Amino acid sequence: MHSPAAAVAPAALNTASLPRLVIADDHCMVAEGIERLLVDDFELLEVASDGEALLAAVRRQNPDVVISDIRMPGMSGLDVLKQLRSEGSRVPFIFLTMHAEPALAAAAMRAGANGYVVKYAAGKDLVAAVRQVLSGGVYVTPSLGARYLSSELQEIHNLTVKQREVLRLVGRGLRSKQIAAGLGLSVRTVEAHKYTMMQILGVHSTLELVRRSEELGLLL
Repeated sequence: MHSPAAAVAPAALNTASLPRLVIADDHCMVAEGIERLLVDDFELLEVASDGEALLAAVRRQNPDVVISDIRMPGMSGLDVLKQLRSEGSRVPFIFLTMHAEPALAAAAMRAGANGYVVKYAAGKDLVAAVRQVLSGGVYVTPSLGARYLSSELQEIHNLTVKQREVLRLVGRGLRSKQIAAGLGLSVRTVEAHKYTMMQILGVHSTLELVRRSEELGLLL
């Protein structure tokens, strides 16, 4: 495979202002296809062919976005994402996969992914996905989106009435002590509700809880 640098250089592009990407796929032809889709709009730093190489590349390159297959030999893309998140990395992460499975998309997003694009739709979806994620949004291939949200909403039904009350107040910016006083609960109980909701929605902080709840329409 040709290197990303070689693909960009002949065009004499000024890559200083272009978003910087690392991509990973264990199939050479697929990786080359991804390069061709992205090379005009993004700076391609490195191409990895397995999870271990991807993890090393992200640590070394500090890219603006990662695009990875979800299943690769050895360490999977999902394993890489979980490892990066455990290290505190918030690098935007998009999965590009052949698996059009709502449950897998939901698992990826709960693990901290920012995008999920099915390979058959990559030609029209991938650039849009990268731009959406770079702007702070979340992207799921539209044909999969409704089924993905349906899968997510099944888990949301597990929230109790009291948890929903706590969530609405969290969304208004109230602190746990204020919420406890308003609902007649102990601060410990409020914190327990918040922790449970974060586990259900697959997030790791109050800010992420609010953002995820907004995406799912729970704060309306």
